[in-house]
Formats: sequence, C-alpha cells, structure tokens
Amino acid sequence: MKFCSHCIVDGELQPIIEGLGQVESFCPTCGKRKALIYDTDVHSELTEYFEQLLEIYTPESMLPADFPDEEKNLLVTELTDRWHIFNNKLNSTDVYRIIRALCAEKYTSMPSLFDARIGIAELNDKEYLKDHSLLRSNSWDDFVKFVKNHNRFHSNHIELTILNRYCSFIRKVYKKGSIFFRGRISSEDGFPVEEMGAPPSDKVTAGRANSAGISCLYLANDLDTTIHEIRAGIFDYVSVGRFELTQDIVVVDLKAIDHISPFIDGCDFVEHAINKEHLKRINLEIGRALRRSDSVLDYIPTQYIADFIKSILHEGEPEYAGIEYNSTINLTGQNLAIFYPDLFVCTDVEVYHIKELEYEKERL
Repeated sequence: MKFCSHCIVDGELQPIIEGLGQVESFCPTCGKRKALIYDTDVHSELTEYFEQLLEIYTPESMLPADFPDEEKNLLVTELTDRWHIFNNKLNSTDVYRIIRALCAEKYTSMPSLFDARIGIAELNDKEYLKDHSLLRSNSWDDFVKFVKNHNRFHSNHIELTILNRYCSFIRKVYKKGSIFFRGRISSEDGFPVEEMGAPPSDKVTAGRANSAGISCLYLANDLDTTIHEIRAGIFDYVSVGRFELTQDIVVVDLKAIDHISPFIDGCDFVEHAINKEHLKRINLEIGRALRRSDSVLDYIPTQYIADFIKSILHEGEPEYAGIEYNSTINLTGQNLAIFYPDLFVCTDVEVYHIKELEYEKERL
C-alpha cells in the first residue's frame, strides 16, 4: 500500500517518510500532488514503531471483566483520537488499510487487535496508576480542590517528575528578534513605550501564570489576539506595543502537550497513554478565560503548574523563559507568558480605536 507524508501527522514519523525521498505525482490514499510516498511493499522503516505501540494493547476478549467499557476502542480510533498519528482528513477505512499493511505479520498472528475492540490493561490497574499517573489521585478536580483550599504551595496530588519529563518533550525555541504584542486599554493619546511592559511588582495582580506581586509579561502572537485578550469594548482606545525578543529563549509549548508523539525518544507508551487526558486538561485550563464573576482563586492551579515550570533548572540556570498556550478568546491565536519580562523590549506603540464588536451567543 502507498501513502504519503501528508497522511501521517506524527512529528517523529513524518521525517522518516520525507527522508526516503520517493516522490510521485500524487498520493493514492489522500490525493496530495507531488507527494513523498511510503510504499509498504518496498519500505519497512515504520513497521517497528507501530508494532511496539501495538504491544501495549490487549484484545477485549482477554481483558479483565471489570475493565471499563469506555476505555475499549477499535485500533483505528486509538491511533487517530488518542495518538493523533494520522491526518484527520483520512477516513477510518484509510487508516485501517495503512495500519494493516504496515503490520501485516502482526495482523496474521493476532487479527483481533485490528478488528475487535482493544484496551490498555494498565488503565484499570490501581497500583500502576499510583506510580505512573501525573495526578496521583487520577483526578484534576482533586488537585484543584487541594491547592485552592488546603495547601497552595506543596501538593502530593501531582507528580512533578512526570510533569518535568513531559515539559522536556514540548520545548520550543524562539530566536532573538522574534516579535510579539501586548495591549493596554488607553486614551486616544496612548501609552509611551516605557509604560507598555509588565507592571511593577507592587501593582501586579494575579494571572493565569503568576501570583499577585510576581511580574510576568503576557504577550500575543498577533494584533487580533492582543485586542481580544484584553477584552476591549466598543469605542475603546487600545495601545498595542510591539515587543522584540533580545536573546534566544526556550519556552514550554503547552498547546502541544496533549499531542506529544508516542514515538519520541524517552517516552513510555503506557505511561503516556494514562496521562493523555491529564495533559489535555492542563492545556485547556491554562488557556481558559475567566468570567468577571469568577474568583482569582480559579487561577491557582495553573499558577502552580507555571511556577513549577519556572523553577526547573539546567546547570543552575532557569531552563524555560515562559509558557506558550492557546488563546480561548481568539481561537486562532497564541499567547506567551514570559517569566522574565526584561527578555523583551517594547520598540513601538500604535493606538487603535475599536469601532465594532461581534457577539456569538448560545441559548441555554
């Protein structure tokens, strides 16, 4: 069977297909033109990766009677929904044909892995979960309740060594000269460049990545996201500062935390599987917009995560300069929370007048 590097979206597998350099006029699976083709009749480079991943699964007929029904899925569903290996434009038949062609010998010896529902036995193993779950109680809500109402700074509900390891999988480098933006509601005269940075410590209020009194520079990747994030109203004037990075930095890209490749070096398939939902929840909570009626206490769980990331050292120096996360107010935008505001300098300010707003509503 033939498919291409466009059919596979996994960041570890795509370069393998591209490295083979077999170009054809179009891909017979997805239809992409001038595609880099992987032919299962010729190549075998991907087979070992998938066979190792399949080893963590058990056919439904061999799972314990008390194994949760909601954790049983077809292999095609696991590969697309849990692991995000294939382009979501492929249908389930395409994915089934690819995985069966890649693992033809495995299919011959155990067709039930491909054709019946399967599960990961450790998902129902309390001892394994206790030792390998990012959230020791296996519940984000338990963690939130503890840090909000019992102990704000030290929690046994989260396994920080595991969080540290997953952060290392989603490192993102920004080069000196990278440009981001910060907005402030202002008068039509705007703010000067020296007043566009993070506020001084005695005026810092709590945010999703910082506690009150601890400076953090919140930036956005484009103008629209900047204006959305400060929730500018109709007829407001907004000063938007252009911020330039003064040196190379590394951030933790939290928006990628639930799309980490299972094939990345150092990643344990089973541990990764049991933590997928926890990682996804962290990404959602970091980007979640608070309503006016919400309490600043709702920021505490994400502040805890951000403070831990800030505390990670490499050779005595901070490993990460900040975190990156999705904007939930402007769905195409991205935000940066920079732990060390002096890493950026504001080079220019422009003032915008908000002429019109669009509201999207949903009847409850």
